[in-house]
Amino acid sequence: MSDTTNENETADLEAAPEAAADTAAPSPEEVIARLETEKEELRTQFLRLYADLDNTRKRAEREVSEARVYGIGKFAGDLLNVADNLARALAALPDADRGTLTEAGKNLLGGIEMTQKELHTVFTRHNVLEIDAAPGSTFDPNVHQAVAQIPSPHPAGTIAELFQPGWRIGERTLRAAMVAVSLGQAN
Repeated sequence: MSDTTNENETADLEAAPEAAADTAAPSPEEVIARLETEKEELRTQFLRLYADLDNTRKRAEREVSEARVYGIGKFAGDLLNVADNLARALAALPDADRGTLTEAGKNLLGGIEMTQKELHTVFTRHNVLEIDAAPGSTFDPNVHQAVAQIPSPHPAGTIAELFQPGWRIGERTLRAAMVAVSLGQAN
């Protein structure tokens, strides 16, 4: 047994220099090339991560900015009915009848007018603005909702009558203005 063991050890010793040659240290040029490739991969990965971080930062800034502008949108939308009711209350009393009011009636009317004015001031302060829907102005389907077409003295395709004011916050429409669109002069 010792003969076979010695032969195996001799074969192992002879193979060892060949294995050592296979695992010999790479040349300096190979090391430099491998490190340059690795450096370039890491640089590319860094630039991608930096771009992702920059995009995330810009998106977060944009979302914060939009939240500041549009954050009150739902609340403002809920208050539009209050503005409508104040306008209807004031419109219910014809100008001719205002002079016949008692002192208490005049005070009540003045209070309603001041409340409406203050509500509009608060809306304006928070960039909630009424959409232009004056008769004769151009109809824009993005901010006006046509509920009828009627003959009127205004040119065809323009607004003939306003039924309910529309409102926007920033560039977003909270509620489209309900309007009648002119068919032009009746023949």
